[in-house]
Amino acid sequence: MASSSTSYSSSPCAACKFLRRKCLPGCIFAPYFPSDDPHKFANVHKIFGASNVSKLLNEVQPHQREDAVNSLAYEAEARLKDPIYGCVGAISVLQRQVIKLQKELEETNADLMRYTYNDNVPLGSEVASSRKGYRGTVLGQGGVGLEYFSPFNWNHENEGGGGSM
Repeated sequence: MASSSTSYSSSPCAACKFLRRKCLPGCIFAPYFPSDDPHKFANVHKIFGASNVSKLLNEVQPHQREDAVNSLAYEAEARLKDPIYGCVGAISVLQRQVIKLQKELEETNADLMRYTYNDNVPLGSEVASSRKGYRGTVLGQGGVGLEYFSPFNWNHENEGGGGSM
């Protein structure tokens, strides 16, 4: 298969086809908008305009042009799907999802710590009182304190009089 930089000599690139002009050997669009992907240029043109894209590509270093075109194509597609927020909307959705998953991870870690170090024995019971170790509190969901028992003194102090090692 011929590379995209040489394929424009036999057939015009997607940009020149769309703009209905002759695709010259030095066409700035040809390496980045191959004729087999016409929607890519159509979307970019609809959002940014061919003149602005041409100016941008001429200002960007040659080794950065492909990344610039990919960014423009992504933003154009996102703007067509969501005209108000574009890719920022997608980023916001992903950020909210990350925050939700971080909270879920914190809750799961608190549960794991509680089950691992408490062995499901209430801290006030005789069994828990007879253990040598340290009691502490971890903040769980909504700032609620979850008690735990550990044989290790992570805080280097005896919290709650759980005994010493």
